Amino acid sequence: MNNSFFARNPSVLIFIACLAFFTLVISILSEGFGVGLVSTSFVKTLGKTLCLCLIALAMDLVWGYCGILSLGHFAFFGIGGYMIGMWLMFARTEIIVASSLAEAEIPPTAQEVSDAIGNQIFGVVGGSDIPLIWAFADNLAIQLALVVLVPGILAAVFGWLAFRSRVTGVYLSILTQAMTLALSLYLFQNESGLRGNNGLSGLQNLPGLDDVPQSAVSLWFFWASALALGLGYLLSAWVVSGKFGSVIRGIRDDEARVRFLGYSVEGYKLFVFTLTAVIAAIAGALYYPQAGIINPGEIAPIASIYLAVWVAIGGRGRLYGAVIGAALVSLLSTWFTGGQAPDIPLGFYTIQWVDWWLVLLGLSFVAVTLFAPRGIGGLFDYYSGRFAPNRHGADLGPDAGSLREQEAQK
Repeated sequence: MNNSFFARNPSVLIFIACLAFFTLVISILSEGFGVGLVSTSFVKTLGKTLCLCLIALAMDLVWGYCGILSLGHFAFFGIGGYMIGMWLMFARTEIIVASSLAEAEIPPTAQEVSDAIGNQIFGVVGGSDIPLIWAFADNLAIQLALVVLVPGILAAVFGWLAFRSRVTGVYLSILTQAMTLALSLYLFQNESGLRGNNGLSGLQNLPGLDDVPQSAVSLWFFWASALALGLGYLLSAWVVSGKFGSVIRGIRDDEARVRFLGYSVEGYKLFVFTLTAVIAAIAGALYYPQAGIINPGEIAPIASIYLAVWVAIGGRGRLYGAVIGAALVSLLSTWFTGGQAPDIPLGFYTIQWVDWWLVLLGLSFVAVTLFAPRGIGGLFDYYSGRFAPNRHGADLGPDAGSLREQEAQK
């Protein structure tokens, strides 16, 4: 018998193959290197959708498999975006300032260049000094490391404090939501050093690549997003398989029993919470250069609630369900709120989908919760026969007659 990882998880190979085929088709049809049937703006939309699928994977891992309903994972998503955004904005501003000062008769000093950069970036909030948190903004390698380290450390500290106190259920959800709200309110302040409500902008322009068209840049990020999603899916599938996956499912279903069996419940939960925070941050670091801007409103608590809705619609506890839910809702949101969905005149009232999209999303969530608790992913279970087998009247134990139909119905 073949006991390899892929033999035990055939859906992983299917997902990777579908993702590779999708990436290849979009690349061929794009304006960057293909025939131009897919516009650059739509390639960016698809790239951002892949990033949202990646954070949905993280949400499904922490909620669908471990039972931790986190309403704060979009905070880690935003932190990843801010970390890479600092380098993108600083490096591009440095090039512009250096080019401008190079025309002066007297070569500028390093301090003059630094002051000019600070004034260029922070003049919009009435400042000119470069804050301390921008100390490594000129170093890409360090900022990439901070994409992982900052949300990882924050998640580890928060998780350690919460899990060691055995905060669970709705109380833990409220705590994660409070953390996200506190971070969002802090970033709204100009004193945060991240330009307050203005956020970081111009992130779609890669420093030193002004001659490269956006059609090519968007395709690069699309490839990077697809690669990150594929690797994230592999990692998530590996985590939930084997003994580790059984333990975190046990924590989800009956935490007290797993603890009584001698497992370090807090350690498992802390690992999953921290790992998913890092995955979310990587997704954010790829998302916001494609979006072009990030501000504190992007990481408000409502965003994390939307994330939970995506996973629930797609199918909680199924990795492919989380991806399907995020992709479907994201693309539908773009279609409905982007003015592409036609309005419906009723005579006495005209339904404008820009105003009614959130209502439609909420009704969809309620409908899935009531009538299809397994989500869209449950349909795959139905057609692939992955439900529990029908054992009416059959022996359900090692000994004949150990458990019969009458007992199975209880």
